[in-house]
Amino acid sequence: MRSARGTNVDEARSTTASDGYGQRSPFRPARQEPLLARTIPVAAELPRYRGPSARRDAVAGVTVAALAIPSAMAYAEVAGLSPVNGLYALLLPAVAYAFLGSSRQLVVGPEGSISTLVAAAILPLAVAGSADAAELAAMLALLVAICFAAAWVLRLGWIADYFSRPVLIGYIHGVAVVLVIGQLGKLFGLSIDAKDPLPQLWEVITELGSVSGATVAVGVVSLGALFGLRLLMRKLPAALLVVAAAIGLSWALDFAAHGIAVVGPIPAGLPSFDVPYPGFADIVRLVPAALGIFLVSFADEILTARSFAGKHNQNVRGSQEMLAMGAASAAAGFTQGFSIGASGSRTAVNDDMGARSQIAGLLAASAVAAILLLLTEPVQYLPKAVLGAVIVFAAIGLVEPQAWRGLAAVDPVEVAIAAVTTACVVFFGVLEALVVAVGLSMVDTVRRSASPHDAVLGWVERLDRYADVSMHPSARVTPGVVVYRLDDRLFFANARYFKGRVREAIRAAPDPVRRLVLDAEAITHTDATGLEALADVAKDLRRSEITLVIARLRTRMEEQLGAAGVLDAIGREHLYPTVRAAVDACSGRGAGS
Repeated sequence: MRSARGTNVDEARSTTASDGYGQRSPFRPARQEPLLARTIPVAAELPRYRGPSARRDAVAGVTVAALAIPSAMAYAEVAGLSPVNGLYALLLPAVAYAFLGSSRQLVVGPEGSISTLVAAAILPLAVAGSADAAELAAMLALLVAICFAAAWVLRLGWIADYFSRPVLIGYIHGVAVVLVIGQLGKLFGLSIDAKDPLPQLWEVITELGSVSGATVAVGVVSLGALFGLRLLMRKLPAALLVVAAAIGLSWALDFAAHGIAVVGPIPAGLPSFDVPYPGFADIVRLVPAALGIFLVSFADEILTARSFAGKHNQNVRGSQEMLAMGAASAAAGFTQGFSIGASGSRTAVNDDMGARSQIAGLLAASAVAAILLLLTEPVQYLPKAVLGAVIVFAAIGLVEPQAWRGLAAVDPVEVAIAAVTTACVVFFGVLEALVVAVGLSMVDTVRRSASPHDAVLGWVERLDRYADVSMHPSARVTPGVVVYRLDDRLFFANARYFKGRVREAIRAAPDPVRRLVLDAEAITHTDATGLEALADVAKDLRRSEITLVIARLRTRMEEQLGAAGVLDAIGREHLYPTVRAAVDACSGRGAGS
């Protein structure tokens, strides 16, 4: 009885929209940025770039360069290459990402987990440190670039949207733990052979008897200076000052002669442009490794980028990151580098030093180039313990207890997802952690859908509307009428739950029930199982001499229920535009009772 209930709410809204908008959509997307800003995000920073930003970026760039050189050399050795290949991977790849990346803080370059995967791919095919190994590594970087390009063309950036906030929080804290464990060998003056966090920790524990007291002293003093400067003079570039002071003291006091490990000689010079071609058979053998590196690199990169972007209310676009990482990987392949990834430690230092644009990345690459050409002599005196202290300092800065408290305030399950992600990063590695974490997020989504929020409603005078009786004890319930609301779509995952909750609401009613009013405003979608569940509820209620009445049914849902024959079973005369109209009709205060 359509006239009894008046105009459908959604129809009224549709009419209003048509009158006010004509043929235009009532939704307006955000204004698209200019093509230059979309393609080269750093260009958007230039019009408002000023002196203070330039100073911060310069300090951050130089500090990151000072940290990147020794770590890049070490990661190159992990990958089975010459240290100089690690230095080359700091140049054009960083420039490519600086121009194309949408993250303002992210630093890319040689990275531990990627270096391990590179070694696993090329060492069965070539001798470590040989020219053949370098050519294979460069070709592998180009194959990874092709994977990124293909994913960008296919618009697969949406994959990044499946990394939820609990996954982000768990991941970044897992990285913090891994970073700290990875620097213990440097801080204690131990030579650690293990590559994974737990074996590294165990090796440190078993070799505590061989700890270098002088190295520990350097590390402790460096950490003390870093935290002291942060506490007392927050605006000063603590990491850069400590690194510079350590280089000077190491040179003056000859730390190396006292058993304190230093970075050592660094080869000078810039890479030349070259196209690797190790042979078709070897290229085919590298393809599976390239796919694996692509997945790990992108997941690691997007999680790190979004973690830091979230701290500054910035936006990172998954598709743009694929383009940027593809370009950076190609740059590495053409300049005798190897596959690169996001550096969590250097990104943390970059952010800590105040970098707010990728201009810092360009300055860091420029600083690396200048150091390679002019200043390799001083950098060789940098104590490795100081390098470890700076990375530990940055890793501790990643820890955010308030983030965990925020998750706990929302849902303990989200805390569990974050904790499992953290543990998996530490115990199993990045890729395994992401697979587990995303799987848990999907299971949690299904869990929420299978038992969505619902409520029994009553009239609340001070609100002048129907509201949840469990939230408003003063709510007035009409005798003989139960008003039930489901706050989700009705589909296969929650159909059984819906039927059971309707029965529970009827059993809990204070008076015998004659009418059940279903507030359907929140039911925006249904499927075949949901339609069947609604028809079953109507049939079961009819057997119990209870009439099903539906209020605020959306137009699309009404059409869907009508096409499926469910409305014929319920009766179109039992549709009402508002809950109040439905209850009034059911209680005899209006038409349609």
